[in-house]
Amino acid sequence: MKVSILPASLPLAFSDGVFPAGCPSRTVLDHITSKWGVLILVSLSEGGQRWSELRRRAEGISEKMLAQTLKTLERDGLVNRNAQTAIPPRVDYSLTERGYELSTLLVPLVTWAFNNADDIVNGQR
Repeated sequence: MKVSILPASLPLAFSDGVFPAGCPSRTVLDHITSKWGVLILVSLSEGGQRWSELRRRAEGISEKMLAQTLKTLERDGLVNRNAQTAIPPRVDYSLTERGYELSTLLVPLVTWAFNNADDIVNGQR
């Protein structure tokens, strides 16, 4: 993946709009860029998954945090929750259209982090 080394600039329409504490975009950014939010969204970008699959993939997440993260992402309109009437109960999670749109932006970020993590953690340039 080739990345431009030109400085990035925000669209003029933003003009400081994303920086004030009361900007709604900061709430959304908090939800989607949390450690668990990113991992759940990227995991679901590969297709629908059950609770246990998500918990296994996001190693270290507690049941409480997984439930909270999924509930937040569902409320934000990024994740669908499909509870099926079966015994034992079965709940499947998938991305909404907006969630897929977001995941196309997050996957390159996660890829960049993966490719650069060793150098960054080891303090190299």
